[in-house]
This record gives sequence, C-alpha cells and structure tokens, in this order.
Amino acid sequence: KKKTMPTAGALLQIFQEICGELVRRYKKLMMKAREAIVENYITGYNEMDIPRMVKDLDESVVFKNVSNGEVDLEINGLESFKQQAQDAIALFSERKQTITAIRHQNGAVEADLSYRAVLAKDFSDDLKKGQEVQLTGTSIFTFNKDNKITSLTDIS
Repeated sequence: KKKTMPTAGALLQIFQEICGELVRRYKKLMMKAREAIVENYITGYNEMDIPRMVKDLDESVVFKNVSNGEVDLEINGLESFKQQAQDAIALFSERKQTITAIRHQNGAVEADLSYRAVLAKDFSDDLKKGQEVQLTGTSIFTFNKDNKITSLTDIS
C-alpha cells in the first residue's frame, strides 16, 4: 500500500498550531515570571529590604509617583531609586502593600494595591507620628526583554 504524504497546506496548519501553542505557553510562563518579580518587589518593600526591592530593577529604571493625576515625584536610575527608598524607610515605623488584583496589559504588569502604614514622624498638623495611613492605588511595572523592571509608576 502506498503511503500518502500530507499536503504542504496540511503541514503548514499543523506547524501553525504547534507554534501557536508554544507562543501561548511562553506568554503564560512570562506572565507568571513577571508576577513573581512584582511579588518579590512588594515583599522587599514590606520588609524594608532595599536589596530585595531592587533585585530586578534595570540600571536605568524610571520611578514615578502620581497623586491626584499629578506626577509629584520622578526618579531616574537605580542609584537614585535606592537612595529614595532608603530615605523613605525613615518615614514609616510600619508599612505594608497588599496586592488585591493583578493584570497584564501590553507587556506591563498592573497591580492594584491596598496600602497601610504607620508614620514614624510628624508630617504636618494633620499627619502625626504614630498615625495610621491607609490608601489604595495601582502600581504599573514595565519590563525589558531580560525581565528587568524598566519603569515603575505608583498611582494613588
């Protein structure tokens, strides 16, 4: 009995299905890896562990803090980020971010967060040492091809 070879069209369809499945699996693994990086950053933040926070940051990372639609802080570069992180530790006796939802949008990871902190010093007549502050917001992490965080935008 003569064996029949699949047509070029049939082979192409099989190849496309295999490639499509590989791409889906790769994207899923990439999303899981990036979620783990974000979770590591948040854990480092909560533990006030700067080396852990910056472990996956790119040397040229850009950090922005946005409050009420306005950028009120922008930091460029890893060393400047480390210094700001160190300075911020002195502001709080406790702090904790909790991820309430996570999304993947155009290669970025968006994490909705609840935030609770206890002030370590007086900030104003309204914000006193020992006072608890609670906020909600979103942090947007963008990555390069090596899965290093290239930008982090905190929005509250």
